Amino acid sequence: MQTFHAAPASFLAPPAPHLLPPVSPALRGGLSAKGPVPAAVASRSLACFPSSRRASRRRRCSRAASSGAAATVTMVDDAKKDVLVALSQIIDPDFGTDIVSCGFVKDLEINEALDEVSFRLELTTPACPIKDEFEQKANEVVAALPWVKKVEVTMSAQPAQPVYGGELPEGLQKISNIIAVSSCKGGVGKSTVAVNLAYTLAGMGARVGIFDADVFGPSLPTMVSPENRLLVMNPESRSILPTEYLGVKMVSFGFAGQGRAIMRGPMVSGVINQLLTTTDWGELDYLVIDMPPGTGDIHLTLCQVAPLTAAVIVTTPQKLAFIDVAKGVRMFSKLKVPCVAVVENMCYFDADGKRYYPFGQGSGTQVVEQFGIPHLFDLPIRPTLSASGDTGIPEVVADPQGDVAKTFQNLGVCVVQQCAKIRQQVSTAVSYDRSIRAIRVKVPDSDEEFLLHPATVRRNDRSAQSVDEWTGEQKVQYGDVPDDIEPEEIRPMGNYAVSITWPDGFSQIAPYDQLEMLERLVDAPRAATPAVASS
Repeated sequence: MQTFHAAPASFLAPPAPHLLPPVSPALRGGLSAKGPVPAAVASRSLACFPSSRRASRRRRCSRAASSGAAATVTMVDDAKKDVLVALSQIIDPDFGTDIVSCGFVKDLEINEALDEVSFRLELTTPACPIKDEFEQKANEVVAALPWVKKVEVTMSAQPAQPVYGGELPEGLQKISNIIAVSSCKGGVGKSTVAVNLAYTLAGMGARVGIFDADVFGPSLPTMVSPENRLLVMNPESRSILPTEYLGVKMVSFGFAGQGRAIMRGPMVSGVINQLLTTTDWGELDYLVIDMPPGTGDIHLTLCQVAPLTAAVIVTTPQKLAFIDVAKGVRMFSKLKVPCVAVVENMCYFDADGKRYYPFGQGSGTQVVEQFGIPHLFDLPIRPTLSASGDTGIPEVVADPQGDVAKTFQNLGVCVVQQCAKIRQQVSTAVSYDRSIRAIRVKVPDSDEEFLLHPATVRRNDRSAQSVDEWTGEQKVQYGDVPDDIEPEEIRPMGNYAVSITWPDGFSQIAPYDQLEMLERLVDAPRAATPAVASS
């Protein structure tokens, strides 16, 4: 479990020298020791000069005024540099760099007297766990400048937006992070974790929504108590309006007035897709998805439709739970969704001054060690935690200072920090360059990219439409695909693949791993080489 303390002295980088030179009283707007010249004396003095001499003096005054204004601008610019150098001492512990380099400092203003400074710190999320420390340190380092008398710091957060906003369904275009809470096994407390995590993030200042993706047994209507328990459709936009409880937006099939569904898999996937993508979520910092048990069609649909930022895995100490959870972790790994934390529920209970582990120990630790998930959180067997799921009031809301709430607070901090790091990483990007008639593939975490011939990609499709699943026989032959074929559209499918639409109407799902394998097989040239991979 990760514990977060106040930043140590190393939170600040070594102070840099001040750049601001001494400011003369004249530039600060001060008057000479003799005071102002009376108007009458000034007018008599000017009258003694001929008009040409008076005009020459006016030009000299104008040049002097212009020079003074330029000097003032220079002084303000130097003062801003001084402030930025001071703020660059503050290091973001998640990104490992200073807040100036991170682009957090916005709207820096300094008055003409050069004694008042105002600026805004725009963080990646309103739920930043150290935003108060940032504000305090920013005030301290700027106020320490010898010429500063007043500092005004405003805290804000970046607008909610996904990495690929323009390529997503309209309902998802204003959601920054989508978190999947999954167990792949029923009855381990996954919905309890999802709901309490959502309300923890909301308590940290974030805009949050919950999506209950279990159509067969929706839990959300039991675990929360909104006044409006029915979803409503906007007649103009035909979008679904989510219900809301204590500031958190929520959508569940249980709020659709249908209860529990009895339907086949393809229909369920369609319902999930519609509920998720046509809901008017508005701007959200985090959308928590309560995933259904299993690793089937619904999970694949969610991973294809929504670019999941991260996953939180829920398990219990039993070996049987670990076996199913392992399947889920492997699924997320294949779909390029990073698992950032493991929550081991129903771990222990305290009685008579002792701690008891009725279901044994080690399942959560085994998941962490086997799959390299860095964070583990333990939840106790607590009657109030179980009861909160039945009363409609989440435990973190009913007892915000309790031990359970503190564990969820640590989980919330972990999720916020890990999501910020993930968003900073470069994702695989695939696009079509019509100028050279090649598909460009950007490799993650590097400046490298490679090119693929469109016909090569189309001929190497491995779906059931191109390859017989039983015999492995190739249905689409080499000559069936023209050499000059061009894709009509390329769009991301979650984090793991792209969907390529071809002129013949065929929609090809091309996983990033498959594209990288093609590059190795055909020895495609790098982007710096004008030639394109042969087909």
